[in-house]
Amino acid sequence: MTTLSRVPCLTALALAGAMTLAACGSSDDDNGGTGSNNTLPNFVSGSVKTLTYDGSTDDLLTAGLGKTGLASATAPTIANALQPTAAELRRLAIYSNYRALVDMTANGGYGRFWGPNVDLNGGDTLGEGKIAGKEYLAFADDGSGTKNVSLMVQIPASFNPDQPCIVTAASSGSRGVYGAISAAGEWGLKRGCAFAYTDKGSGNGAHELATNLVTLIDGTLLGANAAGKTSIFTANLGSTSISAFNTNFPNRYAFKHAHSQQNPEKDWGNNTLQAIQFAYWALNDSYGTLDGTTRKVRYGKGSVTTIAASVSNGGGAALAAAEQDSDGWITAVVVGEPQINFTLPSQVSVRQGGVPVGAFGSPLADYTTYANLLQPCAALATAAAGAPYLSALPVATTNAIRTARCASLAVGGLISGGNTASQANDALSKLHQAGYQPDSDTLQAPMWDSQAVPAVAVTYANAYMQASVADNLCNFSFGTTNPLTGAAGVTPLVSPMPTVFGNGNGVPPTNGVNLVYNAGNSGAADHRFATADASYAGAACLRTLWTTSNPTMLANVNAIRVKANLRGKPAIIVQGRADALVPINHASRPYLGANQVAEGKSSQLAFYEITNGQHFDAFLGVAGFDTRFVPVHYYNIQALNLMWNHLKNGTALPPSQVVHTTPRGGTPGAAPALTTANLPPISANPAGDAITVTNGAVNVPD
Repeated sequence: MTTLSRVPCLTALALAGAMTLAACGSSDDDNGGTGSNNTLPNFVSGSVKTLTYDGSTDDLLTAGLGKTGLASATAPTIANALQPTAAELRRLAIYSNYRALVDMTANGGYGRFWGPNVDLNGGDTLGEGKIAGKEYLAFADDGSGTKNVSLMVQIPASFNPDQPCIVTAASSGSRGVYGAISAAGEWGLKRGCAFAYTDKGSGNGAHELATNLVTLIDGTLLGANAAGKTSIFTANLGSTSISAFNTNFPNRYAFKHAHSQQNPEKDWGNNTLQAIQFAYWALNDSYGTLDGTTRKVRYGKGSVTTIAASVSNGGGAALAAAEQDSDGWITAVVVGEPQINFTLPSQVSVRQGGVPVGAFGSPLADYTTYANLLQPCAALATAAAGAPYLSALPVATTNAIRTARCASLAVGGLISGGNTASQANDALSKLHQAGYQPDSDTLQAPMWDSQAVPAVAVTYANAYMQASVADNLCNFSFGTTNPLTGAAGVTPLVSPMPTVFGNGNGVPPTNGVNLVYNAGNSGAADHRFATADASYAGAACLRTLWTTSNPTMLANVNAIRVKANLRGKPAIIVQGRADALVPINHASRPYLGANQVAEGKSSQLAFYEITNGQHFDAFLGVAGFDTRFVPVHYYNIQALNLMWNHLKNGTALPPSQVVHTTPRGGTPGAAPALTTANLPPISANPAGDAITVTNGAVNVPD
């Protein structure tokens, strides 16, 4: 391992993310190699760690596991469970993050349509698919040690220095720096491109308050005092001492996205641009002419073909970066199911089949807190019958929770109906009115039962309120619980901290840390069990932060809004019509309209809407998902190939369109193998499937 020292940047840029990156970047500002010395961007803080992987015992894409190891249901082993090594944690992180974003079943497409063994032409020619190369890892920070955004660059051994390319992969969700390795990393590494990763400052940084342990950039643990400015995240308890907090709320955890008090989302675009600049430095460090002990600049700003790519809020980060990129770092954009919040021009409207949709263009703070309230009840609606089941709870327990939530919603005046069935149907109808597609009716139950929506609602509300962990916003916190009773505050039999970097996703429940409601009927407990109606009062409190226009909430949501101006860059957005986590009416559809308003005829944005596509391809291996839904990842790969051909060969991007797929059908849990008959290609001439946008008015065909 090589470690390079670096003085942190203390310029105004570090304190005001809106300023141009040039104020805090490399000394080379030319559009090509200048022969000047290759200097680290000034935002790089601390040391740069570099490791080289041979592509056999270890590698960039699979951490030495290969196609077979990634597919195994058995996670990589750790020699000492209490003290994993950095290499073991890296291997575990790659294993868990890879599997979290794609369908890993053979019938679902792994090893045939995607996977380390599948080449760029779709052939099974790459064996175990291990990729040799070099990996650089460092923090971007302002000198305080409180931002500590993880940046990572991977340069495959197949990189061609005479035809350089970079692909970005901001982490999806609140995952760590390897969070988008299967979503975009695999494609770029196979292409021979350098990969620029970032955890967006919302990555998997955990602080175990009972022991005061924190995670370092490589996932290993250290006491918070000893770690100082080198932790991914250390909670600021303000005037509340850690001992007092632990007495009142034992065995609780702080997570960076929720509790950094920095609203990290406002900086996601900037973080992505920083990752690109770090990649330029790394390429020059590897391929610049060596003058004694100094590398010279070979690649100057804008001289490397660079595609900003990722999925979910990593896709949102790529879009934000492209909007902020006034210096020409980014060549093109390809994103899937982007979580993006934007200022909606008055001209924008959204119709499907000529009919206005229920609502569109709302920010996550609005639609997620609303869904978190209504989804448990809507799960009992007639149209949601037979939904895939994603809960570990007995069906009877889940149905009791759903019924009680319906009753509380009715008493609160949020839904109507004289019995549970009519209340549930009204709850689902109100979600339709709020912009959720009928295509996602059978997803309302699993999105809440899997705790995806409650976790997002709590985490983002904390972030937008800039809440400390000590605030216990709306009586929610993160902690270990009794697996039988749900009671919080229990000392875990196995601490989640040693493996949280490898297994965690940054948004509890994760790796044994659960979402706790502190005002339960019998004390603090797992939010599902704390009250009969699954902590309805807490969910209502989160919702009220938005509906009553809390000034802190509004200010921080406004701080993350973008304008949908991609500065004329060629761009592709792919999203599934049935997305129930990031509803398409609040993301890709209105963004397309807003982009046209912002860019007019200079817009080069294409949008591909995939029927029977939803947000979590990893769920496609679950009974009921396999028969109903198709992998959006398949089209993300196709979009990247389309963009590559556009940039390298001048091939026109297909126009915006709906891609009508065919679900696999069959028996839930035993759906037939996915074939190209299920997955028609994105068409160069979509005819009646074309999505049109005129003066901001978007019309999507049925």
